[in-house]
Amino acid sequence: MRFFKHLLAVAAVASFSLMASTAGASPAAPVNGTDYRTLEKAQQTDAGKKVEVTEFFWYSCPHCSALDPSLEAWIKKNADKIVFKRVPVAFRDSFIPQQKLYYTIEALGLVDTLHPRIFRAIHSERQPLDTDKQILDFIAKQPGVDIKKFTETYNSFGVQTKVGRATQLQAAYKVDGVPMIAIDGRYVTSPSIVGASLGNRPEAVLHEATLQVMDHLVAKSAK
Repeated sequence: MRFFKHLLAVAAVASFSLMASTAGASPAAPVNGTDYRTLEKAQQTDAGKKVEVTEFFWYSCPHCSALDPSLEAWIKKNADKIVFKRVPVAFRDSFIPQQKLYYTIEALGLVDTLHPRIFRAIHSERQPLDTDKQILDFIAKQPGVDIKKFTETYNSFGVQTKVGRATQLQAAYKVDGVPMIAIDGRYVTSPSIVGASLGNRPEAVLHEATLQVMDHLVAKSAK
């Protein structure tokens, strides 16, 4: 009986220690290979004295949509240190219309207005924006957007060229899921990468942890 009680006590202490360890887990001192990955081949950046930060995303990805508000706040907070870019991915050909959608609103200076609205339409209002027709019908209803100019840009050679470049970047950065964040052409991290070490946590916790890793990598790259 005494031995059994001893086992229970040991198990309780071990369980408490594990919970405390997990609760205290934090990417305050991120580890390469755990909280982020270093690319085998660094990619060229053109951010000058600032650090280039690139988000690989997909509009229909619920995790990209969930991260976007926190990421936007982080971008504004770090505007003096970074140059931020977005790259819409295509894991299959059906993603291409949304790639064209992003590069069109970027070319027309409509990202601040339409980028969050597109996420909201897909994930909150359940509007499918997967085809050229669905996208153009959606844009036609947006106030202040010249649908003729939008359509011309959407079908332009310039946008098509950017779509091709996005495919090259996706391969170069070995993007295997989204959202994924690249720092200085050398490091990549994401909520899923960070989550592998933190365990089963709420998405908001993983977002905060990812932003901490990004802070670390931006500081590391700036040195």
